[in-house]
Order: sequence, then C-alpha cells, then structure tokens
Amino acid sequence: MAEQKPSAAVRPRPRVPASATHAGVTHIREHQPERYTVIGNHLAQHGELSLVAIGLATHILSLPEGAAIDIRSMAARFPESRERIAFALRELEVHGYLRRARERTAGGRMITRTYAYDVPALCTVAPLSPRPAGPGPRRRPAHVEPVPSPAPVEPVPSPAPVRPAAVEPVVAVAVAAAPEPPEASGGECHDTAVALLVDLRRTDDRLTLSGRDVRRLAPAVTAWLANGATPGAVHRTLTACLPADVRNPAGLLGHRLREMLPPPLPAVRTTGTGEARPDPFQTCDTCDRAFRSREPGRCRDCRPPSASAA
Repeated sequence: MAEQKPSAAVRPRPRVPASATHAGVTHIREHQPERYTVIGNHLAQHGELSLVAIGLATHILSLPEGAAIDIRSMAARFPESRERIAFALRELEVHGYLRRARERTAGGRMITRTYAYDVPALCTVAPLSPRPAGPGPRRRPAHVEPVPSPAPVEPVPSPAPVRPAAVEPVVAVAVAAAPEPPEASGGECHDTAVALLVDLRRTDDRLTLSGRDVRRLAPAVTAWLANGATPGAVHRTLTACLPADVRNPAGLLGHRLREMLPPPLPAVRTTGTGEARPDPFQTCDTCDRAFRSREPGRCRDCRPPSASAA
C-alpha cells in the first residue's frame, strides 16, 4: 500500500525538541516569512517597564504608519482602563520608546504627532507620577542606580561679605554725630525722639530704620512730644496694628506721624490770685464715684494700697 504524502494545504506540526525535559519554558519556533515584527530584548525583557507598557509598545511597533494610538483608541481596543493605558504611554515616554509632540500643520492646525522608537531614544523627559490605582497585582518598584554626583569644584576665594550685625553700631554713631536739623530743637525732645525711633526695632524688627530715616523722622516725633504726647503714647501709635507686609517702614511711620499728630494741650488756666486751677473731676472706673485727678482712672479708695501710698 503506497504511503500518502501530506497535501500542500496541511502544514506539518513543528517537532518538540527531545531535550525539552527541564522545568521552565520551551520555545516552539517556526519560521514566519511575512507578517511579523522585530522586537529587541531590551524592550521585551525590560527591567523597569510594566507588562502593560511592554505589551503596548509591541502593539504600537506592529501598527502601520499613521495608525491612531491615542488613549481613547487604545482603551477601545484593549480591556485595560484609560488610566492604565495613559500611565503605560507615560512609561514608554520616560524610557525613550515614545515621544509625543505638538506640531502645526501646513494649514495652521495643531496636532499631536507620536514617534515610536524600536531603540530607546535619547531624550529628556519629566519623571513619572504615581501609578493610578487599578486592578491587578502590585509591582515592586525597580531599583534605580544613584546618579554619581559631579566632582566638587573648589570655590573661588571672594571678598568677605559685610555682616549685617556690623551695620547697627555704624547707624548709631551716624545718628549721634549727625548735625541736628534746623527744625528740631537741640534740647531733650530731639534726643528722646531719636532714641524712640531707634528703639522701635526692639518691639518689631520690621521697623528697623537707617540713620537717614531716623534723622528725617526725628522732627515729626519731636512735634508729638512738643504737643504734650508722652514717649509711650508715640511708641504705641507707631507699633500698633501693623500690616502683615511692611515693605517701607520709614514711609509707614512718616504717614502715621503726619496724619495722627495730636493737637497741643490747652494752657493751664490760673485763678485771679495766681494759683493754678484744681484738677478736673473724673469718674472712677470701679465705683463710678467722682474724684479730682489729671487723668482718668480709679479713686483713692479703689486704688491698690501700693498706688495709694505712692
């Protein structure tokens, strides 16, 4: 009986190698003369890309020129969500297998053109954002080799910078040695005004003034003192309710000194015998009883024992 030869339409099954007895994968290879894609092991066995990214890169490299590979088309083609596909495309961009660029056509229309590389392209891209939550096992982060830091460069010797702390004594000397302006009296009020302005930085360091600003503002403070205001009242007026952002302390203080200047105190009237008039009546803050005093407050019975003795 003659042996029948297999027809041309029936393809023989590939033979399994006889040595395929060990555990693991056994490759059954067959020559493919057409419809195949060459994928490098650097992509198929990449140590940092996810399995979705490797499969997506393989699918993109197998597509013809001009095929749509946007996120919506890939989500319609595969069961993965848009978030996972978007992250896989971002992975391919980071590792140089994909590049997306906005380009203008000849007609003036903006399009997004995608370039797929079978060999990683040398391009600089931003780092990956955290992977979106989705189904599937968690993948351990790949070990990233630290980038060696450049060799240290010896610093070029430069002149020593001027320390800010050394400015304070210079300003104090300049204030003390500066000639008094013609508007200010050379007496005690001017010295008190200078000391008050210099001392403002102890309350708020944003009110640190230069020697020039102190000399310019001292006559305005002297006018307050000449009108009967005490140094404590001037200090409270200049430091109360400061704005959050003090960019020009001298301008702020000058505005307050100019716009909030109190009127001078009236002269003390005297009686016909030449004696001063008695103190005006005040209302006690505690018992509402009337008493004579120059300033409002509490009567003698409501004051603390120490204040009454004084």
